[in-house]
Amino acid sequence: MERAINRSEELARLAECAGDARRRTVELVWDLDDGQFLGPLLPIVNPPLWEVAHVAWFQERWMLRRRGERSLAGANADALYDSAEVHHGARWSIPLLPRAAVLDYLQAVHEKVADRLRAGDLGEEDVYFLQLATYHEDMHAEAFTYTRQTLGYPAPRLSGSGSPPAGNGTAPCAWSDDVEIAGGVYTLGSRPQQGFLFDNEKWAHPVEVEPFRMARCPVSQADFAAFADAGGYQRRAFWSAEGWAWRERACAHQPVYWRRGAAGRWERRHFDAWVPLEPALPAVHVNWHEAEAWCRWAGRRLPSEAEWEVAASGSPASAAVKHRYPWGEEARPELAHTDWKALGCAPVTALQESASGFGCRQMIGNVWEWTASDFAPYPGFSADPYAAYSRPWFGTHKVLRGGSWATTGRLARNAFRNFYRPERRDIFAGFRSCAPR
Repeated sequence: MERAINRSEELARLAECAGDARRRTVELVWDLDDGQFLGPLLPIVNPPLWEVAHVAWFQERWMLRRRGERSLAGANADALYDSAEVHHGARWSIPLLPRAAVLDYLQAVHEKVADRLRAGDLGEEDVYFLQLATYHEDMHAEAFTYTRQTLGYPAPRLSGSGSPPAGNGTAPCAWSDDVEIAGGVYTLGSRPQQGFLFDNEKWAHPVEVEPFRMARCPVSQADFAAFADAGGYQRRAFWSAEGWAWRERACAHQPVYWRRGAAGRWERRHFDAWVPLEPALPAVHVNWHEAEAWCRWAGRRLPSEAEWEVAASGSPASAAVKHRYPWGEEARPELAHTDWKALGCAPVTALQESASGFGCRQMIGNVWEWTASDFAPYPGFSADPYAAYSRPWFGTHKVLRGGSWATTGRLARNAFRNFYRPERRDIFAGFRSCAPR
């Protein structure tokens, strides 16, 4: 009886998460007109008309069609919506479903999955794929959000977004305000008993880390403006060869979405609105090359992903301690600036109680944080059934950690590895720095 009750509770929780993900997807796109639903052909975003249907296709592929059901999108569904097969540039020109049909498809798939959940007709494999589909949808929800930012669409109208946590002006949190982290042998990665995991987290393995010092907080907009004002984008000495080549190719002479406003003061575009630069908020929409250049200018460096995970999950009491979240083992939404709260970043001085055992704040939420590390498999890597998730990107992407304000709390945790190409600055990414070795 107890097993049956626990199973029923688990399925109810999974159904709630899947429903929450679907509601968020709809909220993020429902107000876009037909032209916005397609949008311009750009190398860094997908047309929402394609991407929304892809989200439905993915859930249908793993939850319904594994049993031999036909796609509700028609016989050509795979040729249209399988991201591993449809070249990015083709997603604007192939014969996609029209907007109304895409939204109907999204709803129809959700209803069929919900019917299966109500019937309790799920094995362990189904539970795994339902979680995979939900997390996949969460990731695309964040992508819909930064697509709206990239294209200058209005901010989405989301239920329950609320206000950002206030900063504490009495508590300094400059990039030079470091915590000390002892060297030792720590554990990187996740263990089997930790619930749903992505293949690139497997498995936990020992890593030796030298003592280092890391900033308590992410680099702020004021910190990054100082770099731009000092001619950081024009001084070759601060850039790697690859970074300078990107800067030249992209004609990047200042931070993206920034401009000089009245009296020469910086302004930043937030979706479709220009606002005065917010000095206390973290620098965001910074790519890896820009983060690396800032570090050279400041005499700092980016942390490795092992250093980042140690700082987020470890304890000064013992190298054997490893927490799921910076503050402990349980999710505490009030300590993480995630889930589209305030539709933007919180001050770097906020959420002091979110500190890890070593004293680093805001390591979950607010902005993704670039690390110095290439995205690579852990020892003994083996791809999960969704083989296109990690393997194609090893060696070409950089690792980010922590989550942003547009990341769901159920996804963000210490061991989760995000990964993007180093030139991407459309994503909600910033960074924190370490003292030089």
